[in-house]
This record gives sequence, C-alpha cells and structure tokens, in this order.
Amino acid sequence: MKSLHLFLRFAIVGGLILLLLVPLMLIRGVITDRSEYREEAFRRVAESRAGTQQLVGPVRVVPWIERTTVAVVDKAGKTSTEVQTTQGHWLQMPQQLSVDGRLLPDQRSVGLFKVPVYSWQGNITAAFAADDYPVKEGRSYGTPYLAIGLSDVRGLVGTPDLRVNGAPLRLQPGVGVADELGRGLHADLGGFADARGGVLAASRIELDLQVDGSRSLAVVPVGDDNQIALRSRWPHPSFAGAFLPNERRVDAQGFEARWAVSSLASDAQRQLRAGDPSTQAVQVSLVDPVDVYTQADRASKYGVLFVLLTFVGFLLFELIRQLRIHPLQYLMVGLALAIFFLLLISLSEHIAFWQAYLVSALACIGLQAVYLANVLGHWKRGAGFALMLTVLYGALYGLLVSENNALLMGSLLLFGILALVMWVTRRVDWYALGMGTPPALPTDGQPRTLG
Repeated sequence: MKSLHLFLRFAIVGGLILLLLVPLMLIRGVITDRSEYREEAFRRVAESRAGTQQLVGPVRVVPWIERTTVAVVDKAGKTSTEVQTTQGHWLQMPQQLSVDGRLLPDQRSVGLFKVPVYSWQGNITAAFAADDYPVKEGRSYGTPYLAIGLSDVRGLVGTPDLRVNGAPLRLQPGVGVADELGRGLHADLGGFADARGGVLAASRIELDLQVDGSRSLAVVPVGDDNQIALRSRWPHPSFAGAFLPNERRVDAQGFEARWAVSSLASDAQRQLRAGDPSTQAVQVSLVDPVDVYTQADRASKYGVLFVLLTFVGFLLFELIRQLRIHPLQYLMVGLALAIFFLLLISLSEHIAFWQAYLVSALACIGLQAVYLANVLGHWKRGAGFALMLTVLYGALYGLLVSENNALLMGSLLLFGILALVMWVTRRVDWYALGMGTPPALPTDGQPRTLG
C-alpha cells in the first residue's frame, strides 16, 4: 500500500505539471499576440508613411514591336497569311553603378510600439556604354528611356534631381513597359539615340533623391561593377540580403558599410530580365537591439523547467523530510512561477527589458519565499527555495543575454541541476520510502533503513 501511495504521489505531481502547461501555453499565446500587434504597428506606419524600400536601377529601356507574317490554315483547308504583332523591350544595365547616401533614422510611436523609420539622402551615379540594338527583321524600336525602380514611391520627398551627361532631365511617374522593375520613375532618352534610331550613345547618369522608408533599405546591384556605401547614426544595423558588406564599422555613433559587387558574382541582371521578384540585393535594416517579445518568448520556453525543478524539490522535502504538501499548494506555487512570464512581457512594454526582468523576478521570488515559509514549516526552508529560484532566474537571464552561447549554457545548467539532484539523493533508499520508513543517511556512506 505504501508503494502504491508513493506511485500515486508521483502521478499527481506529474498531472499537475501537465495541468500547468495550460497557463504556460496561454502566456506564450499572449506573447505571440503582442508580437503580432507590433507587426500591425509596422504595417500602419508603412500604410501612412512608406514601407520598406528597394532601389532597382537605373537601367536603359528600349521598347520594341515585332510584326511577323505567318501562314494560317482555316477549317476548309485554305491557306492565308496574317500579321502577328508582339511587343517587348530591351534592357541595358550600367557598366558602373555607384550608390551612396546617409540614412537619417527616427521612430514613430503607434500605441505602445515604436517603429524605426528613416529618410535616405541618396546619390546615384551610373555609367552606360554605347549600345547597339539587336537587329531583327520586322522589329521596330520605340523611344528609349531611363527607368528607376522604387518599391514605394510615396516615400519620395520633393523632386529628384536627374542629370544625363550633365544636362537636367525631367522624371515622370511609372517605369513604362519595364514591369520587372515594379513601381518607380522614368525619363525620356529620345535625345540620346542617334539619327538612325539604332544606337544608344554612352551616357553618365547622376541622380540625387531623398526617400522616406521604414525598417530596411535594399539596393539591387544591377551594374557590371557595383559600389554601394550606406551610413547612418543608428547604432544597431542588421545586414542582410545576398551580400554582406566588404567593409563595415558599427559603434555607438552609428554605422558605415561598403559593398563591392561584380556581375560575375551576382545573378541580379539575369533575375531582373527574367522578372524574378526575388532579385538579389544588399540590405540594411534598422533593428531594435532588445526585441522584448523574442526574449520573452525564449524565456517562456523554460517555464516547464522551472515548474519541474521546483516540484522535484518539493517531492524531495516531502519524501525525505516527511513533510505533507497538498496538491493545491503545488498548484499555487506552479501558478506563481507561470505568472512571472506574464509580468515580464507586460512590464517590458513600458520599461527596459532588464528592469522588467528584475522587478518580475523579485516579485515572484518574494511571493514564493513568504508562501513557502509557511508551507514548509520554517522560514529557513522558504528562504532556501527562494535562493534556488534566484539562481534559476539568474541563470535564465544569462541564457537570454548570451544568445550565441545559449545552447551551451542551457546544457551546462541542466547537467548541473541533474548532478545536484543525484548528489542529494545518492544515499536515499527508495524502497524504504515506498514502505513508509524514513531513510537514514549514515556516515559510512551506505543507505540503511531505520526500524
């Protein structure tokens, strides 16, 4: 009967751990919802101001129409001819492309959320070689133009300054027939084709513009030789895209990054001509160095471990010290552990994450210390458990702030806890516990049952 009672005790504790998974999962759901609300704040800023920006070009575009005479056989077997017309365009990429500029960062508040935005003061220089159109019978070319792709043209501030071979040129909305560039601007280059209409002369393009955007800026390296330089006073950039910077400097005063990309290393030209929306690009994002929702979600994953370790400690006290702890008391302590993560996410939306973590941990540790001092029958036992929780919360914070070493630290923590439990229980006679006899821990190191 005593063995059955011990088994039922373990089963009840196991059932309580499974029951506490419900509030822990609900708290993780709250964290996910808050993260989605933040994404909604990003979308609202993008809708009212400008979204993420991607620059494509400039490229030279020559539209063409091709008329072909084909033979057609009708149902009666009679043969006739008709003219079929197809349309397309010829794209010429720059030999050299230089993109430079400064991102002026700012933040927009939407409720409790802050969205990073920027204003990019860009300077673009492109050099084009003379280009012969492919000659084909039945094909006629239209007026060539310069096209510049910009993912959200609402971000344009004022009128961009475009110069071709030093002469100003007027920009117009849209990219014409070059749909692969998405949205953007274009300028007529009719004055830069020769009298025969078959050659585009070499030209140098200079473009100064100011573009507002949010979160990130990307530049597609469409040239044969691409030199891209971006700088800002934002101290927490995230470099992404197909190419990382060849040179970069990141410190408290901001960042500066440079890319040197050749068409030999980039597939951007082929992707652009093929209309591939996932064109290779270099990208820099203005990120929040402390993503409270990501860190709170990572912390909540350890909630079950906190409950499990605390319940194991209770079982050891209950079995070895012959204490009687009611299942409801187990449940109360488990709920107090779970509420820590809810406090953490709610406070971190108003104060710094480390401050929210400290306040939440102190509140929960203090609550547990007072409660357990009565449950375990002595304030020293309550203080002992509070000390154990302090170590656990400290170890968890170390895991959160040391993302690169989180797996190593987590593995060492679990190993250390298991080793401690095995050390404490190394002389326990579990058969004696099952029979209801308190175990003795003699000095000779051998377990012995006291009669």
